[in-house]
Amino acid sequence: MTMLNWARRLQQLPNAPVLRSAILRLKAREFLTPEGFCKYFGVFESFDAARAWLPRNDGFDHAALAQGYDEHVRHVFAYDYPAMWWLQHAFGDGFRKLLDIGGAYGVHYYAYRRYIEMPDDLIWEVAELPAMIAIGKEYAAQKETALRFTGDVQEAGRRASIWLSSGTLQYMDGGRISRLLGVSGARPSHILLNKLPIYEGSDFVTAQNIGYGCYSPVQVYNRASFIREVEDLGYTLRDEWKVHERSMWIPGHPECTIQAFSGFYFLLAG
Repeated sequence: MTMLNWARRLQQLPNAPVLRSAILRLKAREFLTPEGFCKYFGVFESFDAARAWLPRNDGFDHAALAQGYDEHVRHVFAYDYPAMWWLQHAFGDGFRKLLDIGGAYGVHYYAYRRYIEMPDDLIWEVAELPAMIAIGKEYAAQKETALRFTGDVQEAGRRASIWLSSGTLQYMDGGRISRLLGVSGARPSHILLNKLPIYEGSDFVTAQNIGYGCYSPVQVYNRASFIREVEDLGYTLRDEWKVHERSMWIPGHPECTIQAFSGFYFLLAG
C-alpha cells in the first residue's frame, strides 16, 4: 500500500481525528531524529513559520553535509541529462559564464565535464554558503578547473549568461527565479532549473530533515504561477522534464503529495 493510499485509509477509520493526531505526533518526533533523514514534515505559511517550529540548527551551512554530494561527483543521474543537453547547446552558441546556484563544492562541474565538452575559457561560478565555499576552494586548488566561488548571488548573477540551479532554489528564503532576477537586475540568456517540488496545488512551505542534526524550510511551488512569473520577465519555456528520483510525501497532508519533482529550461526571448 502506498503512503497516499495509507493516508486515505487512515482518514476513513473510526475516531480518525484522534488517531491521526497521535500518529502525527509520532511522525513529528521521528522527523527530528536521524531516522527522519530526507523526510518532510508540516505545512507552513512561510519560512519564518517553519523555522519557528524547527529546532535551532545550521541549515545547509554545515561542512559535514558535503559528504552527501560525493556521489554526485562520480555519477550523473537521469535528471542531469536534459540539463547537460541544453548546457552543451549554450556553450556551442558561445556562452561562457555560468552561475551555479547552490552547486556545493562544484559537483555539477566535476560530474558534467566527463560527459560534455567544456570550453577552455569557461567560467563556472558557484554561489554557496561559507562552509561549502571553503570546501570548494580547497578541493578546486588540487585541480586545474574553471571554478570560482562566491557568496553573493546577485553580483554573480549579473556576470553570468547561464544560470543553473539543481535542487537548491526551494531552500532559499524567497527562492523564486523571478525575485532573484528582479533584485539582481540580471537577464541571463539561459536558465536551467532542476529537482524542483512543483505541483498543481497552492504554494506552501514544508520542512525537511537534511541530516547531521540540520533542517531546512522548503518552498513548494504551484506549476502554473511559477512558469508564468518567469515568462512574464521575457523568457520562453523551451523544455520541461520529470525528476522521478525525487518525490514528496508529508504526513497528514496527502493533498500535498508530489510523485515526481520537475526540471525546466527557460530561454530569454529575442
